[in-house]
Amino acid sequence: MNQPTSIAASELILGGQRSGKSRRAELLARQWLDSDPAHQAVLIATAQPWDDEMRLRIARHQADRAERVPGMQTAEEPVALAEALTRLSRPDTLVVVDCLTLWLTNLVMPASADDGQHDFASDSSMDLSRAPIDRFLQALTQACGPVVLVGNEIGMGVIPMGAQVRAFVDTLGRLNQDVARVCSRVTLMAAGLPLTLKGTP
Repeated sequence: MNQPTSIAASELILGGQRSGKSRRAELLARQWLDSDPAHQAVLIATAQPWDDEMRLRIARHQADRAERVPGMQTAEEPVALAEALTRLSRPDTLVVVDCLTLWLTNLVMPASADDGQHDFASDSSMDLSRAPIDRFLQALTQACGPVVLVGNEIGMGVIPMGAQVRAFVDTLGRLNQDVARVCSRVTLMAAGLPLTLKGTP
């Protein structure tokens, strides 16, 4: 994963937990920054500190990123992703979105204001208006500079028991397909190794 690779106009990086998705995104950001002193990189973080474990996880990711890619800035945006991408994208700036899966979670299962927990027990059918996704896809296709998107591939395991979890897996699968269609490169990560599904490595 340390070999140099080209920077695509837009790249979707998919994989399971701890597959190396974020590391690849950081590698691309570091290469972009190193290639020209005028280049900038910014991470749009979609995670929210729902509980103590998530707060510790976010802090650990922030510390690791600061060490691996010290020149990359961070902007937190859990919901208004299209607007954040439009605002931050410039020809000299590589934008990393980490991650699409948490963004979708924030859209379809907003955390409770009382305890910060997402409601997985609701009987909601998890119908999601296409508007935020369409706005994001439009912002992605109109981005002025390179964009690297990180997302989870969670549809390769056993079929979940709960109806709402099954609905989330279906919705995420459709989102991944929509984003993959408009990205110039799609990479699947497994055990830290990249497999190019679309475009050139």
